Amino acid sequence: CEGLMGLVEKQVRVCWRQVEAMDAVRRGAELAVEECQHQFHSCRWNCSTLQGLQVFGKVTIQGTWESAFIHAISATGVAFAVTRACSRGELEKCGCDRKIRGLSPEGFQWSGCSDNLSYGIAFSQAFVDNPERSRGISSSQALMNLHNNEAGRKALLAHMKVECKCHGVSGSCEVHTCWKVMPPFRKVGNILKEKFEGATDVHPKRVGFHKLLVPKSSRVKPYMAHDLVYLLASPDFCNWDPRHGVFGTYGRWCNWMSPAMDSCELLCCGRGFHTAQAEVVE
Repeated sequence: CEGLMGLVEKQVRVCWRQVEAMDAVRRGAELAVEECQHQFHSCRWNCSTLQGLQVFGKVTIQGTWESAFIHAISATGVAFAVTRACSRGELEKCGCDRKIRGLSPEGFQWSGCSDNLSYGIAFSQAFVDNPERSRGISSSQALMNLHNNEAGRKALLAHMKVECKCHGVSGSCEVHTCWKVMPPFRKVGNILKEKFEGATDVHPKRVGFHKLLVPKSSRVKPYMAHDLVYLLASPDFCNWDPRHGVFGTYGRWCNWMSPAMDSCELLCCGRGFHTAQAEVVE
């Protein structure tokens, strides 16, 4: 109980210090839920455990493949939404990234409002990582979640892009002014879904005075900072299991012509399916 109260108090202190950013945090959580449900809409697990703004559902407790994606997309969603709020002038403590100025090596002039992603990432680290750090670095689950949080933010940072505008008489484009912007959140979701498909199965190992997560198989190459990792095998998500937040696949629509995960054979877990016809007047 003391540990739980300490966690609550730390999270409350962050909220009071950054009360103006809480609306952006809410939008970031909604972005994460929507993107997760988009990426997994045709899979047995379709993010149905994410109800409302409870981004961390029961599945995340298990240290599974799916929890790796949830933590990565959630940390990224907060960083993305807070950064966007900075650029829109919604937050007093931040604005555009004014450090990017002068002439670039390519010959264009840095100007305009570059997205202040460094602030958004720092906020996400303080807000999203705080509950994990309070559990202590000796917790394998905390190590996994912290790694996946950071991997999500790295995907956002690595895909910043440059937007430019031409200036000159009659569209002569004598001068280019450019600024940095974040990629669309859908692109980040696509990248993290690819990372999810190639996530590394790890286990804790004591190295000197430190506890590290290393691949379970010696034949697997070491994972990188931008890769996702997981500790436990996932359930098959076929059957209703409220204790673990699994809703099963009963009643889901399947595609009998598809060879992918949304096929009737895979999505229905071999239980069979019902076919119905409907006449639609347009």
